[in-house]
Amino acid sequence: MKSFKNVGFMPADILIPHGISMEKWSVVACDQYTSEPKYWQDVENLVGDSPSTLHITFPEIYLEDTDYLSRIEKINKTMHEYMDTKIFKTLEKSFIYLERTFPSGKTRRGIVGAVDLEKYDYSPGATSLIRATERTVVERIPPRVKIRNGAPLETPHVMLLIDDMQKTVIEPFEQIKNSLELAYDFELMQNGGHIKGWHIPFDMAKSIGVALENLKENSDFLFAVGDGNHSLATAKECWEMIKKDLDPKQMESHPARFALAEVVNIHDDSLEFEPIHRVLFDCEPKAVINEFLSCYEGATLNKGTGQQLPFICEGTKGNLFIKNPPSLLLVGTIQKFLDDYTRKYGGKIDYIHGDDVVETLSSQKGNIGFLLPAMKKSELFPSVAKDGTLPRKTFSMGEANEKRFYLECRKIR
Repeated sequence: MKSFKNVGFMPADILIPHGISMEKWSVVACDQYTSEPKYWQDVENLVGDSPSTLHITFPEIYLEDTDYLSRIEKINKTMHEYMDTKIFKTLEKSFIYLERTFPSGKTRRGIVGAVDLEKYDYSPGATSLIRATERTVVERIPPRVKIRNGAPLETPHVMLLIDDMQKTVIEPFEQIKNSLELAYDFELMQNGGHIKGWHIPFDMAKSIGVALENLKENSDFLFAVGDGNHSLATAKECWEMIKKDLDPKQMESHPARFALAEVVNIHDDSLEFEPIHRVLFDCEPKAVINEFLSCYEGATLNKGTGQQLPFICEGTKGNLFIKNPPSLLLVGTIQKFLDDYTRKYGGKIDYIHGDDVVETLSSQKGNIGFLLPAMKKSELFPSVAKDGTLPRKTFSMGEANEKRFYLECRKIR
């Protein structure tokens, strides 16, 4: 266990449902499709009253509903019901090696285990072993804390990235997977592709810790949070509150000290960084453009030099040019403007995956969309090591239907 403790990634008692419809059980991460209520209505229609992670998570599209607190209470009650009805089997002190095959045919490989929250710090300038890749919006944490505080279970959509050029941590299990016990194998709902996972028992997991220790020796930090930053930050905040009442011995093994996550190699052939676009709702698009031009000295419309920012509003496409941008990254330039604009004039910002979705939303009156380029994945670790956290929602790992689906669970009480 020493090597696992050193690297902050541990085997866990992982709960896998059995004897139920796995397609209905597994639902995409709660922070997806936040401007597409039809997606979530279709999920509800498919799932019905069947056991499902839909009933034990809180899709963010519903966060502003008036029945917020009653929904949290129902989530916690449902978790207890699932535990009492024994729909889970426990894989003790284990990892899971998984392969997620997307509709495109690409396959992403990962390992699920428990991350040590004592080795994670999401604050800007952190020097911890596990670091956030984007600036954490602290206002987004309290609602999530309310959900996790009373929950007996967690189910993860957090994905941690490692910079493993030689493919020493995850990929060796692809060669021996047929000697492992199959944990799950099924089609995901809503065009999510296929997922297959194999149980890695503790006595076959030593290589994970050893390989991670080797990576640690040659890096400023080991893990970068690729997805689920605010969920992991929430787990961290809950742990910080709980540990105040614990003695050192209790702190060592308390379940709230850890959080389930999937580790993925940034050099996985399937992994592609997709841009996250911005759409501003409830605004006057022409006024937004004029405000932008007045905010940045030398900014021009449709012709110019410097950073180029494409936009769409009410069927019209154009480009803004920023000669003297406030940020080296275009995403930093537009994010600063939108944050300042909404504080001053109102409106709602949403973060959108897919050019086609931006075009659809931006064709509606009162909306304007901004299209951003993809970040090169080779830039991530050096950028975080040098500059700290990136602007919020700088990149996405794949399209919305390629995000992690809730599946595995773990007791946190």
